[in-house]
Amino acid sequence: MRRILFSLLLAAGTGSAHADFRIPGFELVLTTPVETSLANPDVRDAITVWCELFDNARQDIAIGQFYAVGKAGAPFEKVIERLEAAGRRGVKIRFLLDKKGVNLSDAATLDRLRAIPNLELRILDYSQITGNGIIHAKYALVDGKVAFVGSQNFDWRSFTHIHETGLKIDDATVVGQVKAIFEQDWAAQGTLAHGAKVAPLQAKAAAAVAPTELARPAYLLASPAAYNPPGVRDSETGLPALLADAREEVRIQLLDYAPLSYGPNGTRPYYAVIDNAVRAAANRGVKIKLMVSNWNLEAPALPYLKSLAVLPNVEIRVVTLPRASTGFIPFARVIHSKTMTIDGKLAWVGTSNWAGGYFDLSRNLEVVMRNEAMARRLTALHEQTWSSPYAQKLDINRDYPKPNKATEKAVAE
Repeated sequence: MRRILFSLLLAAGTGSAHADFRIPGFELVLTTPVETSLANPDVRDAITVWCELFDNARQDIAIGQFYAVGKAGAPFEKVIERLEAAGRRGVKIRFLLDKKGVNLSDAATLDRLRAIPNLELRILDYSQITGNGIIHAKYALVDGKVAFVGSQNFDWRSFTHIHETGLKIDDATVVGQVKAIFEQDWAAQGTLAHGAKVAPLQAKAAAAVAPTELARPAYLLASPAAYNPPGVRDSETGLPALLADAREEVRIQLLDYAPLSYGPNGTRPYYAVIDNAVRAAANRGVKIKLMVSNWNLEAPALPYLKSLAVLPNVEIRVVTLPRASTGFIPFARVIHSKTMTIDGKLAWVGTSNWAGGYFDLSRNLEVVMRNEAMARRLTALHEQTWSSPYAQKLDINRDYPKPNKATEKAVAE
């Protein structure tokens, strides 16, 4: 298996700089952190794809994001410039941000967005809908015909210094589902702005994935279930159902993984929905290869990671990317992709970390493709980082230092 994977990677390395990797309806898109050995010339980068999307817009653009941060001189400037150009030529632009994300956003970037002709910026307090959630989905729509879903935030760092994976989508069914999500949340902001409550759209059970639906070639899963438009199925039940079907191997790449949610006053209540499904797969002999970022190495998540790592059939590797030559960059130099492959046949690209708060309380989107070509390519992408010098096996006996997300210095626990 490893020889086959490396052959795929070698073939990728000899491809054209303008190549892409696609299957009918979906193109794989990658952000490779600069100054790393994780490039894949057969997969287009997010800046190229986002600029293309905005350049091709003729009628409307819809964007859903957690926050927005630009930086003068960064390559991401090209993306904002193309969005500005679209607005100047008359394209209607709707930009939806989460209220909690405003504090993470750059004020100058928000002012710049507001100044774009034909752009309306709305701020949605998603926590008013679910009690403690956010818009964590990262996506865009162009003319109702093409969509992008992935781990890339609207952040200059996400397009240069963070490992991110996404999909350019022209599958009509999935694009229509993404559009329905955006319209629901855009309208919800208007409802809250008028002092009314946003009513659930359906019972959670109605959004559950039926066993017969798991075999579809491609579909969208979303959360939270109660606020999914009819026809859009639930991530929180869909992911365990897919894991229950695994027979040989599951490969997972995430920013972080923890059977914990987010409660009031900073509490982290136990949330075992996904963790139980992963452990059940391992217990019946499925090989689990879980790759997380070094940001996952802190309490209270770390003890749960270690408890998972001791199980038979489970291997966990932690990825630490090197500092950029330009110096420390807060909230960067990390793997942030959210991908999964099952048995070399099913591919998953999403926006959720695998923890509570994402699948039950927050808006997230996950694309499932039952396609062996896409699954093989994502598996090779996983193997590239898994076997890189940046990845190390989780040591259950080690006391890891607190990761340096926002500050220059790591603090020992």
